[in-house]
Amino acid sequence: MARTLLCEIVTPEKIVYTNEVEMVIAPTLDGEVGIMPLHAPLVTVLRPGELRVRYNDNKDVEWFAVSGGYLQVHQDKVIVLADAAEHASRVDVERATRAKELAEQRMAEMKAKPLMEREPSAIDECEADLKWCEIQLQVAERRS
Repeated sequence: MARTLLCEIVTPEKIVYTNEVEMVIAPTLDGEVGIMPLHAPLVTVLRPGELRVRYNDNKDVEWFAVSGGYLQVHQDKVIVLADAAEHASRVDVERATRAKELAEQRMAEMKAKPLMEREPSAIDECEADLKWCEIQLQVAERRS
């Protein structure tokens, strides 16, 4: 049996995932990072993207959408503190598609305003919402 590490994916609302896995692949600001047992201690910022966990002699993979947050590795334990996270099988594709369309519409309306009337924080928030929808849809495709 291969050596494992404990992986926990946690959001402010709930524990999304807890399991013994053989590898965690996470999106960071500097690119993807792969975490295996005996990895050196690490704390890093997550960017929005796909997070994967591998187990069963690396034959099985589970996909998660994460909207950003932090990842900590310490003593064969990986803790993902995500702003939002969703397992690929739990993504509501219709809802995410509608939300993406609304975010695109809001973004177009904001960009149509004169530059002096635009609120940078509202644009940033809209871009983050749009990115989150796109990531959920991308991860949902993995389960097909």
